Amino acid sequence: MDFGKLPIHELSKVDFTLQADNAFNTKVLSGIPVKKPKVKVGCPEWANKDWNGKIYPHKVNKGDYLRLYSKQFETIELNITHYKIPNQDEMKAWKEDSADGFTFNPKFPQVITHDNLLQKSDAVTKVFCERIFELEEKLGIPFLQLAPYFMPKHFHILEKYLKTLPTNLKIAVEFRHEDWFKNEKIWQQALSLLQSFGHGTVITDVSGRRDVAHQSLSNSIAMIRWTGNEHPSDYPRIDEWIQKLKSWFEKGVEEVYVFVHVNDKDCVPELAFYWIQQFNLHFDLNLKEPKFLPKVEQMSLF
Repeated sequence: MDFGKLPIHELSKVDFTLQADNAFNTKVLSGIPVKKPKVKVGCPEWANKDWNGKIYPHKVNKGDYLRLYSKQFETIELNITHYKIPNQDEMKAWKEDSADGFTFNPKFPQVITHDNLLQKSDAVTKVFCERIFELEEKLGIPFLQLAPYFMPKHFHILEKYLKTLPTNLKIAVEFRHEDWFKNEKIWQQALSLLQSFGHGTVITDVSGRRDVAHQSLSNSIAMIRWTGNEHPSDYPRIDEWIQKLKSWFEKGVEEVYVFVHVNDKDCVPELAFYWIQQFNLHFDLNLKEPKFLPKVEQMSLF
């Protein structure tokens, strides 16, 4: 994820401390502790050849990646749908090829969110919704990533668009323009709008834009898009999130989705593994932990 990316030499200047909880959270959380929350951790892609010999066999046929990925992880941030709406056969094949209990979290097409700014998109939205419903029980939480130039002045457009979505489709919305976070009144209005539809927020934890790690919920589901930097700060950041989520579970958060991005995609599985390991350790969960292949050491000739 390039959004909010900083050069490695600037990371030491970043205060990664998470913000305090937004006051709006008390309006949407029951205050009743959730002892066994639903938690899923995944990656933004499944077909990464750099993972061959790491979490996949050394040689993998292209058509086998999803099946192998779903044996390692229980969910995925489905970015493919941002660039192209898959046809019915593709959707059905993904559903059939993935393991039981696996979920897909489709990203709304960029033609809707970025090109059209949520306007004049009824037809493409209808097709997108029909296609993702093909996933049936494997459909997780679709997410609507607003364009970085979609500003508070477009609030009425967002409200109008949300009214066009099927009532049985619950999504999460990712806000990016900085003006959403500069005015607390505006931000509270945005959260209230999402709450009125039963939709959630996307919390985006990136180095260069700390405002989008906003700690604001509009329902009892937390969706976190977290980006590591292959830097010593990565693991303490995860540790702080685990403590944050501990307090949220005590306040009534029922579900958490974490999608792990890393600027060097090669080490995504390691950081995703750490997330999962910490969830299992601190919350007595039994999340599937990815299995790594033994490293093959080159034999010395001498």
